Amino acid sequence: MGLFKKIFSSEKKESLDKGLEKSKTSFFDKLSKAVAGKSKVDDDVLDNLEEVLVTSDVGVDTTLKIIERIEARVARDKFMGTEELNVILREEIAGLLAETESNAAASEEKADGPYVIMVVGVNGVGKTTTIGKLAHQFTGQGLKVVLGAADTFRAAAIDQLEVWSERVNVPLIKQQMGSDPASVAFDTVQAAQTQGADVVLIDTAGRLHNKVNLMNELSKIKRVMQKVIPDAPHEVMLVLDGSTGQNAFEQAKQFTKATEVTSLAVTKLDGTAKGGVVIGISDQFQIPVKYIGVGEGIEDLQSFDKHEFVDSFFNL
Repeated sequence: MGLFKKIFSSEKKESLDKGLEKSKTSFFDKLSKAVAGKSKVDDDVLDNLEEVLVTSDVGVDTTLKIIERIEARVARDKFMGTEELNVILREEIAGLLAETESNAAASEEKADGPYVIMVVGVNGVGKTTTIGKLAHQFTGQGLKVVLGAADTFRAAAIDQLEVWSERVNVPLIKQQMGSDPASVAFDTVQAAQTQGADVVLIDTAGRLHNKVNLMNELSKIKRVMQKVIPDAPHEVMLVLDGSTGQNAFEQAKQFTKATEVTSLAVTKLDGTAKGGVVIGISDQFQIPVKYIGVGEGIEDLQSFDKHEFVDSFFNL
């Protein structure tokens, strides 16, 4: 049993259904055109399906995997009607997502002292908001949370995190803008240990214009935290803006080169038709998607459940 509980209520499912509505509508509009006038799944249908998946931001490599799986089933079953395509797609995508299983629960169990999550991502993806919503979730589970404002590059980042700390009533460790981010991280984990906290959430700067500087900064933050908690951070969570589609892939690529990312949070899925990006990113990077944002409300950051996601996406 991990440190954090996965809670999925009927209200959460309703919120997920609503959040994926634009993605689902766009996908099935394209799919219905792809199979129009066809009774069986043939090469033309598969070519059209490939285009549907790519234009739904599933990504080329993941799309090819899905098409190969469906081709294998068509070859095996000899005849497959187009009316079965929705069910087949649902099964194959669920299978792909199942291959990226999270080992997060194991690391949660192994944490000696506060469980430290270092949150990374470019500016504007909803990183600070995600931290605030996570803090709200964790405190709702009875966990003691401490926030660290290690994005000292922008005064607005510190101010925004301070607003969230007050809103969710958790302590914030901060310094002045321009301070050494590693110093803030050190103070945060030290305070968390002293206060007997369960979870530490460390915000970091979202600059990507110089990957070497970013890599050095994140490495330094890790080294300094380890002086207090030897195995910190227990998790490096990359926050991606789902509404940017293929740009989110590029950000994931850059950040996974700059630091060892162990989990993903994909935000802003409700305002876009690009929900397919969750499938592609999860598959391509083999990093578990832990959270998805399906609305602006404080409860609208949800634990990612692959079965519920696929059910909402394909439930007509």
